[in-house]
Amino acid sequence: MAGLGTWSLTVAALIVPLLPRSLEECGRISLPTPTVHLGDPITASCVISPNCSHLDPESQILWKLGTELQPGKRQRRLADGRQESTITVPRLSSPRVLLSCCVRWGTSLQILDQAEVQAGYPPATPHDLSCLMNLTTNSLICQWEPGPDTHLSTHFTLKSFKSRGNCQTQEDSILNCLPNDGQNHCSIPRRDLLLYQNMSIWVEAKNALGTSKSPQLCLVPMDVVKLEPPTLWALAPSPEVAPPQPGCLLLRWEPWKPSLYIEQKCELRHQPQLGEDSWVLVGPLLSQTLQYELCGLLPSTAYVLQMRCTRWPLPGQWSDWSPSLTLTTAQRVPIVRLDTWWRQRPLDPRTVAMQLFWKPMPLDKYSGQIQGYLVRAPNQTEAVPPLCNTTELSCTFHLPSEARAVVLVAYNTAGTSHPSPVVFLESTGPPLARLHIEARDPHSLWVGWEQPSPRPRGYVIEWGLGPPSPSGSNKSWKMENNGSISGTLLQENIRPFQLYEITVTALYQDTVGPSQHIYAYSQEMAPSRAPELHLKHIGKTWAQLEWVPQAPELGKSPLTHYTIFWTNAQDQSFSTVLNASSHGLVLHSLEPASLYHVHLMATNKAGAANSTSLTLMTLALEESELHVLLGLFGFLLLFICLCGATRFCCRPRKNPLWPSVPDPAHSSLGSWVPTIMVEETFQLPSIRDPGMTPITKITVLEEEEKKPGPRESNDSSGTCGLPTLVQAYVLQGDPRAPSNQPRPPSITSDQVLYGKVLGSPTGPGPGHYLRCDSTQPLLGSLSPSPKFYENLWFQTTPLDTPESLVPNQEDDCVFGPLLDFPLLQGLQVHGVEGLGGI
Repeated sequence: MAGLGTWSLTVAALIVPLLPRSLEECGRISLPTPTVHLGDPITASCVISPNCSHLDPESQILWKLGTELQPGKRQRRLADGRQESTITVPRLSSPRVLLSCCVRWGTSLQILDQAEVQAGYPPATPHDLSCLMNLTTNSLICQWEPGPDTHLSTHFTLKSFKSRGNCQTQEDSILNCLPNDGQNHCSIPRRDLLLYQNMSIWVEAKNALGTSKSPQLCLVPMDVVKLEPPTLWALAPSPEVAPPQPGCLLLRWEPWKPSLYIEQKCELRHQPQLGEDSWVLVGPLLSQTLQYELCGLLPSTAYVLQMRCTRWPLPGQWSDWSPSLTLTTAQRVPIVRLDTWWRQRPLDPRTVAMQLFWKPMPLDKYSGQIQGYLVRAPNQTEAVPPLCNTTELSCTFHLPSEARAVVLVAYNTAGTSHPSPVVFLESTGPPLARLHIEARDPHSLWVGWEQPSPRPRGYVIEWGLGPPSPSGSNKSWKMENNGSISGTLLQENIRPFQLYEITVTALYQDTVGPSQHIYAYSQEMAPSRAPELHLKHIGKTWAQLEWVPQAPELGKSPLTHYTIFWTNAQDQSFSTVLNASSHGLVLHSLEPASLYHVHLMATNKAGAANSTSLTLMTLALEESELHVLLGLFGFLLLFICLCGATRFCCRPRKNPLWPSVPDPAHSSLGSWVPTIMVEETFQLPSIRDPGMTPITKITVLEEEEKKPGPRESNDSSGTCGLPTLVQAYVLQGDPRAPSNQPRPPSITSDQVLYGKVLGSPTGPGPGHYLRCDSTQPLLGSLSPSPKFYENLWFQTTPLDTPESLVPNQEDDCVFGPLLDFPLLQGLQVHGVEGLGGI
């Protein structure tokens, strides 16, 4: 706020010279006091001289407090013609404020006079006055607390006088000490002091609103003397000084030179250099010795030490703490228990490669630090080199096959620990049973087992990364000496999503049990991807799928099963579950010519992953297959009809196949044909070839008694070379099938095919028939009934007069045995009067 007042005064100083000369002495502000208590009211008056010709005699006086217009209390004309206006500000809330007296000048305000009003508080009473005699500057330095800010310029003065007794009487006054601005301390020089005489000292504070004084301080300057801190040093070893014991430090100090003849006492404090332990205070230490052995410290530990001193036994002030000194305590022999384990591998029948592991277990909090380890054979002297001298926690060495023990010790600069014998026991104890593992969190594994009988004295647990990591690499292990436990928690070197191999071995009194192995994941993840589906084969109602199983992934447990999902075009979903060893599947009961979407999901204990979707289309049914299906349906219907007809025909009656048979002696075989044979078609599915044309008519002709020779056909459209004996013509073909060849006029007007039956009626062997492509109709004209001798082949033929049938090789007809003739197989003519045993 002081800055604001200075700025206001500067502005006023710049404004006043700009006023017209006639307005310079026109107005004047009067204040009862320029400084008031902050928060109190203030009253001011402004008088305008009547000699101001540029002002209206009735001009209204206006007030401004800072930058804000303030209404005046009243305005009056005095007896001498001057205009007076007064204003009362009820409460000043700012330490600096500028009060202005103004009149109207045209369209603006003209400032006639200004006054700065200051507000604040009376000075507070100074407190906490203290003085120290500084022998370095040889002066008495006093300091105090000035109290809260008064917002006013406050001056402090250090006053004192010499006195005797309890400072009740003043003898000689001492020159006042004035501190610099803003300081709250002051020094009384040595020339104004009596070092061993009482003096009274106080501080006086003064500002525009009042004065205050601190309580008087009565003291003797030498009683408040403050020494400088000593200097600490480490006590160097020497023949006269024995080396420090473990956990001890030897140190010395040098007092401040000006205080060499002052008796004093000192205090020492220390704390470990590393850590957050608090300071430990040791003392008092008398200055006559100037050295000290500090014990009870941790071995091989760095400590920070500091010291301070004061006049003793006379009163005095403590010095500041000395600069820090860092010292390290001596070593102590290691006090540890070494847990050991081993692996062995025979190199040859006489030598074994032994790998020994150990872990130090401190038995005392003051145990010395370990600098290395020695492995020696039993009863081996120190002159013989050890089997191992290492700073690691394992060692590999060779032993004779008959050696069964070694000795392990830990050492440092102070010596070696107690030896730990290591006996290589045989694996003849009972094994553990029901080894199991549980992953409780990503950084630990719980290993449990069933206690064997007898109870072991302890267990050794080994763990490390499982395959494909190299066997035995970076393995961790620990020993449990409590044989009654049935599990332990592994927390060292366990990382999430890794496969670990854990080995547990039981330790007995004189033997060990066989090692038991188990594998487990510290934390399992779902498969990152599923195998890709491939279509191997596809049909109309089935599809064969296959996939290649993924290789095992680190951090992911093995798959437990696969699930195949498929969806048709109507959004109907189907699924099936397969075991993890499957690599293919055949989908059945699919619709022909249908679209399907298929995908595979691979699942393990931690989750599942889906493969990409496979879209497939089943094959459509062919037209021939449709015909086959329709044919099978028709065949089934026909079979049912035939079964019904067979049942009807099998009823007992006379001659069910041919209703009327004429006398063979008075009629030809042609008259045997029923009148409905032209329209009927006999089909024998079990006898004939499916491709054979159905038989519609059979006609037996008379045997010619002339010698074999060429014969001309009556039909010019088809010619067949005939054998010597023509037994019968067989008409084949479907009477309803159209023909591409012209037919000659005939009585029946049916297109037929000829078949020739060859053989002798008197021959012993069966007859033969052949088919011809001739379309000439049978029995072109009606003929009278044959005579009884014209159907000779129906007569009995002596068996001793056979007539061989030799067909013409140039004949283009197909020969076959007469008994194979389809229709004749359905005819049975018995007796010597018939066909002669056909």
